[in-house]
Amino acid sequence: MVHCRKCGVVPVREEDLPVLLPENVDFHPRGDGKSPLATVPGFVETICPACGGPAERDTDTMDTFVDSSWYFLRYLSPRDSARPFDSSLVNAWLPVDQYVGGIEHAILHLMYSRFVVKFLHDEGLVSFDEPFRNLFTQGMIHRNGAKMSKSKGNVVNPVPLIDTYGADTVRIYTLFIGPPEKDAEWNDRAMEGAYRFVNRVWRLYAHHREILEAQNTEESIDPEGLDQDHLKLYRAVQVTIERVTGDIFARGFQFNTAISALMELTNEMYLFVEQNEAFKRRDAGSVRLFREALRNLLLLLAPIAPHLCEEIWERMGHGTTIFARKLPKADTRFLKAETYTLVVQVNGKIRSRIEAEKDATKEKLSELALADDKVQKFIGSGKIAKVIVIPGSLVNIVVKPA
Repeated sequence: MVHCRKCGVVPVREEDLPVLLPENVDFHPRGDGKSPLATVPGFVETICPACGGPAERDTDTMDTFVDSSWYFLRYLSPRDSARPFDSSLVNAWLPVDQYVGGIEHAILHLMYSRFVVKFLHDEGLVSFDEPFRNLFTQGMIHRNGAKMSKSKGNVVNPVPLIDTYGADTVRIYTLFIGPPEKDAEWNDRAMEGAYRFVNRVWRLYAHHREILEAQNTEESIDPEGLDQDHLKLYRAVQVTIERVTGDIFARGFQFNTAISALMELTNEMYLFVEQNEAFKRRDAGSVRLFREALRNLLLLLAPIAPHLCEEIWERMGHGTTIFARKLPKADTRFLKAETYTLVVQVNGKIRSRIEAEKDATKEKLSELALADDKVQKFIGSGKIAKVIVIPGSLVNIVVKPA
């Protein structure tokens, strides 16, 4: 557009397009609120397309959102000097499968992108009329009670944290901080928990490297032939596979709960190492089960902590990168435990934990809880007023003094 004192705002004639921008532009800020283009008289001074009189070009050319409304189309052919993008490549690879962005993008960027793509579709340049198939809007990160932003000067420089804890720890903490769609408060000190988890996974390899490096081929496990102690670990692996893949994909980027599941599996593996006598004797079946459990743990954790998992994977003797592998699939026959740990409370305080059958009725759970020796000590001579049973979770016994 050009500004003419006589004709007002006048568009450049179509045959004179495109208007090429000058290359000798000083982009240093001057504090006068004007565009850098305003410093180039050879660009600014022109003639009016309507009357032929003196006029000035508009130097506020395009908002940044105009460029970001179509740059994802340009990515596929960045060196094409004849056209904005290669339609055949764009139609083969797009629209974008998943858009992740903050709520501040919901109006400007998304609206402008839709407008541009619909226009290009009408012009026959793209075969789709929506730029993005799926939208996920993440929450904001706060620090010291304020939204983290460059303008507030309260952003966290990751480099010192990476130098201290490693990139994987920072990644784990960032993903574990809370549900991704909710706002969360950043806490540098909480990084220690993620660091401990990274080291626990490393020690599972480091303390048993003689059996992990001795056999790098995948081994099939026959769960039907496992005793209860071994079946517990096998079942924990299957449950973790189902939880992690479901949390990340089916339930929408729930990395925090996926990491929690991986932490639980790590705990189960430590219990197996510490308590299983057959493993301590290096029984072949126990070692094989442990190796397969660690292999699955690494495959599930690799997208979250890539450096740690790739390092252990290679040390275990695998000749190809862990990222060439697919995520494991759960053995659905063993997703539900035959028994579970029932928490027993007396007047709201945990007094015991007992193993209960998964299909036990409320009456049976109440009976088990009341018969427990630890619970009986806390009931004493009191009068039982109520027994609240939540199958699969807990029993709370309400006792009144005698």
